[in-house]
Amino acid sequence: MEQRRRQIALSIGMVSYMEWFPSAETGSPVLLLHGGGADSAMLSWGEVAPALADAGHRVIAPDHPGFGRSPRLNAPLTQERLVDYLAEFVDALGLDGYVVGGLSLGGGLSLGHLLTHPGRARGAILLGTYGVMPRLTDGPFSALTHFLTFTLLRTGLLNAMTTMYSRSPTAMERGLKDIVRNEGARTPALLAAVMVEAQKGTGLAVFGEWQRDQVLWNRLRTVYSDRLPAITVPVLLVHGGQDRGVPPARAEKAAASIPRSALVVVPGAGHWVQRDRPDLVIPAIIEHLRRIDDATPAGTEST
Repeated sequence: MEQRRRQIALSIGMVSYMEWFPSAETGSPVLLLHGGGADSAMLSWGEVAPALADAGHRVIAPDHPGFGRSPRLNAPLTQERLVDYLAEFVDALGLDGYVVGGLSLGGGLSLGHLLTHPGRARGAILLGTYGVMPRLTDGPFSALTHFLTFTLLRTGLLNAMTTMYSRSPTAMERGLKDIVRNEGARTPALLAAVMVEAQKGTGLAVFGEWQRDQVLWNRLRTVYSDRLPAITVPVLLVHGGQDRGVPPARAEKAAASIPRSALVVVPGAGHWVQRDRPDLVIPAIIEHLRRIDDATPAGTEST
């Protein structure tokens, strides 16, 4: 297995990406999309991607514009711009017969790609996916919580709070505990990497731009729920049983709406599910990829 970092020029600017090459490519290429906040290709997929490469898959994981090592756009980041960038990235690399997968924001980006460009990806993997909730939270106080977050975003207070939060190792560790519930997976090295990304990168600021686009006063701008039945490729949803950002019931409902879907709920895991329990998530992804390849070998799917 070989690992490389590369960059490619797109109409929006340069995009940095990681690539893992198997010693023998026997399965579909896999395009992995990281989440928002202090995240990047290496942070989300540093454990998953080598395992998929060892299983025979070429793996590509970009740093979205403004995250990781990719420079910011000259315009605010929106969901539409993300979906457009991903399509251009796929075209620029000449990807064909690939499976697309993503965490949280990356899951919503995967859904947007599947629905906007049907017939391109041959399968998908959604982890704690965005795009399946009408508001930021569920429950009796969801409307109030959503409106308060909207207000904090519009006044700039949430950005100021996030900046202060990112400078405190204690606060960052507390936040990490919420999304990585498994204590053994919450290593000092992971905390240090998240701190570096939060303090030196522009991901938090760019994520704030995206949030201001997405969080309207009474709802989220992008909700794919009603369009999920139009997805015809095999989809695996992987969800933490203790995900406080996207309740497991939302994943269950999404899985029920997608015709060819399977759902794996990882007991006790949080939102960053592949970091929380890679021992369960990686085998589930590899098995999903095997089923896709066994059903339709790469390069033979109909158009």
